[in-house]
Amino acid sequence: MDVRFNEEQRELRASAEAFLAEYSSSEPVRKAMESELGYDPEVWRRLGSELGWTAVHIPEAYGGLGLGAVELTALLEVMGRWLLCAPFFSSLCLGANTILEAGGEEQKQALLPGIAEGETRATLALCEASGAWTPDSVATQARADGDQFVLDGTKSFVLDGHCADLVLVVARRPDTSGAEGIEVFAVPAATPGLTRRALPTLDQTRRLAELCLEGVRVPASARLAAGGWAPVERALDLARVALAAEQVGGAQRCLDLAVAYAKERVQFGRPIGSFQAIKHKCADRMVDIEAARSAAYYAACAAAEGSDELPAVASLAKAAASDAYFRAAADCLQIHGGVGFTWEYDVHLYFKRAKSSESFLGSPDEHRERIAREIDL
Repeated sequence: MDVRFNEEQRELRASAEAFLAEYSSSEPVRKAMESELGYDPEVWRRLGSELGWTAVHIPEAYGGLGLGAVELTALLEVMGRWLLCAPFFSSLCLGANTILEAGGEEQKQALLPGIAEGETRATLALCEASGAWTPDSVATQARADGDQFVLDGTKSFVLDGHCADLVLVVARRPDTSGAEGIEVFAVPAATPGLTRRALPTLDQTRRLAELCLEGVRVPASARLAAGGWAPVERALDLARVALAAEQVGGAQRCLDLAVAYAKERVQFGRPIGSFQAIKHKCADRMVDIEAARSAAYYAACAAAEGSDELPAVASLAKAAASDAYFRAAADCLQIHGGVGFTWEYDVHLYFKRAKSSESFLGSPDEHRERIAREIDL
């Protein structure tokens, strides 16, 4: 398995770096996160119509570019570095992946082109009050009523749920439990009975929402063809690989900010970067980040090849990247000292993103436990 980027992938990363350095630098990020939507609609339009990022891993048959998990990983690492505020992760890594894994051919033809064009913002509504990403936590009911289904329940912590056009709702048939009876429904956000409420979050650059479904009626065709928990779990694993790449990008940015500040901050007549304690912090974080990057790249290759290793390596990448990002953000804050958490510096934005991403799609401890199960420990 070759985990090195080829020339085209390196060019994709370079173009992403150039674009985001201009449109997702500190000032645009702060402006976007304080807006009602939480992102700049014009930047989002350009990501889709001009750059084609919203089509990157969607097959050509459904209006996409037909690339794959490696190219998506390449993009997300750069997005994490620049704290991009946009419904990209929710639409591509959660929404599109769920449709690709659980949808039938007609459903893919109907739903994916809009996402590929950037016209449809999609998301996955799975978590409920517990915040767990497991089938046991799904209590939302899907009751058959003639040629329709009636959905009742409350979904919490839905990424970009406040602005999504299409919500992939994970529900269960009555009188079922665990992985049995799990179904996914494609529900337009304007469907009667579906109400949304933005939630206050630690990370202002990533919006979450609560969705209430009270007697929401959808046609039988809204139920994605591949029922059960298995396609949902695979979509989540693909999203975990993508999130790990994003976390690696954020962690690298924290290390870069720390090193730059350590070179310019003078104490006792010399740059603090010359002190052994600071050198050790930076060196340790570099080792963490390189290990997490290798894990994320390997997981991306496994996803691209359809490997049976995906569950284990997705959890490995997510756990390693979560730990590396939080440690890098915490040490960056320590190296900056008191000014690191002031509003004027961007360090606190990365620290908050690191903490929120740590629990998103499962905590490091949950993934380490899953790895142990996967390898029969």
